Amino acid sequence: MVADDQVPPSRIPSDSSRDSEAGAGWECGRAGSFVDLLPSAGQVRQFSWRHPGVLWRSRNDWVAKAFGDPSNAVRRAWVRALRERDPGLSFTMRREAKEFSFLLLGDTGEGDRSQYAVVPPMLAVGKDTDFMVVCSDVIYPGGDAADYEAKFFRPYTGYPAPIYAIPGNHDWYDGLRGFMRAFCDLGGAHDPSWRGPLGRAARLLWRRPGPADDGELAAARERYRGEEGQRAFQPGPYWAIDSPSLRVIGIDTGITGGIDRDQAAWLREVSAGPKPKLLLTGKPLIVDDQVRPGPIEGERGTVHDIVADPAHHYVAVIGGDIHNYQRYSRTLEDGRTIEYVVAGGGGAFMHATHTIPKTTVVPEDAFRCYPLRGDSLSRYSRLYAQWLRMKWLALDPGEAAAAVADRLDMGTTRASARDLRPSRRARLVAALLGVPYRHRPRPRLLRLPVRRLPQRFRSEFADWDRPPFFKSFLRLDVTGDTLTISCYGVSGCGEQEDRPPCEDRVTIRLR
Repeated sequence: MVADDQVPPSRIPSDSSRDSEAGAGWECGRAGSFVDLLPSAGQVRQFSWRHPGVLWRSRNDWVAKAFGDPSNAVRRAWVRALRERDPGLSFTMRREAKEFSFLLLGDTGEGDRSQYAVVPPMLAVGKDTDFMVVCSDVIYPGGDAADYEAKFFRPYTGYPAPIYAIPGNHDWYDGLRGFMRAFCDLGGAHDPSWRGPLGRAARLLWRRPGPADDGELAAARERYRGEEGQRAFQPGPYWAIDSPSLRVIGIDTGITGGIDRDQAAWLREVSAGPKPKLLLTGKPLIVDDQVRPGPIEGERGTVHDIVADPAHHYVAVIGGDIHNYQRYSRTLEDGRTIEYVVAGGGGAFMHATHTIPKTTVVPEDAFRCYPLRGDSLSRYSRLYAQWLRMKWLALDPGEAAAAVADRLDMGTTRASARDLRPSRRARLVAALLGVPYRHRPRPRLLRLPVRRLPQRFRSEFADWDRPPFFKSFLRLDVTGDTLTISCYGVSGCGEQEDRPPCEDRVTIRLR
């Protein structure tokens, strides 16, 4: 990395949320220029997870969990079609340079203000990068091919380099048809094949894919991302990018987070050898202070077992699906440290961080999150105060940070809140909105829907489209000896667009 006085002004970050409330976007003076990027003369089609039609279009999530995830069998069918087109397919792309950089955005495709808010700061920080990766959920709510123009091609028309992706659960709700057309240039359809009486019920409930017009998709690509440097296709839904210094591996975890046995065999093959490796995955392996190892079809072993194997030399894992930023710096029994990162803040609604307990997977000082727990609590408290017309629910960022510190029995991150003591009101609001209590069991009060209730009554209902957004994206810089992962916060404030705050940064030695 180079010194700040050698970095162009647009690359020098402003104060972060860890430094001040202004750095978090609480003192936003003006909305960002992203409003000028929105379609239809500054207006964007309303998208809300509170709309019954949106939830119904994404019903395949609970169908897969109730009747069995069909992703493994359908993925094998797609791979067979890819191999018929190219019998020598290796699923590996190669880069000759030891040094390269790329952007990573997770869970992007709502097509609304919160997605577009990420675009100007992303270009300010990463327009010079070699490629970009969308890590999970390219298109909401159902992954349909017809949505790619508005929710993928158009928003990223200004990014000059190729964009690759790994599918998330929402991309699978149409059987991966839209994803395979957009990223692998492969048409077709492969339907789930449930068997027995329950299978018949699953087929009746399963949402069929929307229409896919290959001509319209090609026209949208040409209209918004038709420049020579932007055109690229990837070899499949899972892939590797091999360079002399680092191998970047992306896997497809379907709807429920597992991989099929053929993909597992490929993953073990590309994981072999002494070269350092970075894994990108649709669902994180550690999130919300829980290890979610990732099952492998027909095996007791897991994706986490492959990552933790010292023979495979993994240095970091980055997953989407959860819409915030988390990093767990975890030291294994053999003394190696692997960075486990959650990076799902690229555009969709924000999952709360104030519901994350004081960490036990790693020590609390080896954990980072964005937004800070206090900012998350403040944002949700203001939303509920507005919705329920109960002004007493609203907490300012300082008192929210103090309430979180009190319940988790730890200090505050932001210096301005360190001497504050939470009021009884602040402690009550923290309890109602799900801040854990020091890992000791306590009687559960009535809790408002935030994060720990069932899927369709959690943070989805708290989606908002005005600053501060608390979105984020990553820039990864690879040299012959190091991998630097930088997380940039996105508030949506005009003051921070050209100099987005760096909320976290870690440099990993590769040799």
